[in-house]
Amino acid sequence: MRYRTRHTTSYHYGDGVSVSQHIVHLLPREHLRQTCSSISLTIKPEPAVRNAWTDYFGNPSEYFAVQAPHRSLVIESVIELEVKPPTGLDAAASPTWEKVRDTARAPRGLEAIEANEFLFDSVMVKASADLAAYAAPSFPADRPVAEAALDLMHRIYEDFTFDSTATSVATPLAEVLAHKRGVCQDFAHLGVGCLRSLGLPGRYVSGYLRTYPPPGRERLIGADASHAWFSVWCGAEVGWVDLDPTNDKPADTDYITLAWGRDYDDVSPVRGVILGGWGHSLDVEVDVEPLSD
Repeated sequence: MRYRTRHTTSYHYGDGVSVSQHIVHLLPREHLRQTCSSISLTIKPEPAVRNAWTDYFGNPSEYFAVQAPHRSLVIESVIELEVKPPTGLDAAASPTWEKVRDTARAPRGLEAIEANEFLFDSVMVKASADLAAYAAPSFPADRPVAEAALDLMHRIYEDFTFDSTATSVATPLAEVLAHKRGVCQDFAHLGVGCLRSLGLPGRYVSGYLRTYPPPGRERLIGADASHAWFSVWCGAEVGWVDLDPTNDKPADTDYITLAWGRDYDDVSPVRGVILGGWGHSLDVEVDVEPLSD
């Protein structure tokens, strides 16, 4: 699939802002299934300072500073890219989850060493006995790791209710587990937390999901949204497998990857500080336009 995506973030301030500084993760990373052909990031008003780099996890990132007084800030990324389908996954043929756990704990080889850093607690996802207990039914002894992770994804989908009013960015994972309500970010964190609580590497993935209009209806421009899912390391031979508990499906050509890290705090689309700007409002519009079928 080829896509054109447009992500527009607009801040409007009640008072003037004299200085603002931001870091963004709005440009896609390339990987084996995703190749970018065109990338544009525009910022209004024009920043006095811009600096692009690749962050620790390999994600394209950019810092900018607007140093002139302003009452609004608009950040827009426009991307054209191609997403290839994943290779066939034989979940039952993947190694047992205990073998993957032991390999990640005492890594040998580059892939295992890189996976090892996703075993540990992060700012928004911390291992716990409650998370391990929730994950346990999916991970009986000697079960293939991919098969177990798929079952965990399905159980989160069945047990939790999507509710955009139930949580905020700062809602603790323990509260999500207790109330069984949240959004894609919460469910991705939940999957990562369950994996880490069992000693398995789990990472958080942010990006976009292609949506389909109802039959006979035109696609609504700007009606899409940012999305998040989790990824489980299934050993060096299988690698990372991306799973979406919000929609109960492995990631395929409908999924566009922006960044991955330990949790949302590593890859938030826009973060920053401002001087002034009391009473600001935020509007976000995302459009995922298929260029081919």
